[in-house]
Amino acid sequence: MLTLIFVSEPLHMRRDVFQAVADPNRRAILGLLAQKPLNLNQVAEHFSVSRPAISQHMKVLKECGLVIINQKGRERVCEAKMEKLGEIWDWLFAYRQFWHERFDKLDQVLKDIQTKREDYGK
Repeated sequence: MLTLIFVSEPLHMRRDVFQAVADPNRRAILGLLAQKPLNLNQVAEHFSVSRPAISQHMKVLKECGLVIINQKGRERVCEAKMEKLGEIWDWLFAYRQFWHERFDKLDQVLKDIQTKREDYGK
């Protein structure tokens, strides 16, 4: 049986920061904009991809809330909003705790094995 799921919001509205940082060009753009705001042409100068490709990357970054674009006269100035990267930190932090617990358990198992080996050698 085929089940269709109707999504009421457009796909571009469901983008998140993980999609933004999945692409190395977008990560590089964020790195540039973290240093200082730049207009679209200044951003494009740093990349070997086409200007339309840069515009598409900027669109994704904007939809994810990592970049805002302000109109200043005839220029569109892009500014990084790095606070949104906190979502990635929150996600990673949960896994960090998971692995710390696992490694603590492994450490205890290894200590128990060492103690048993020492007791066996007596």
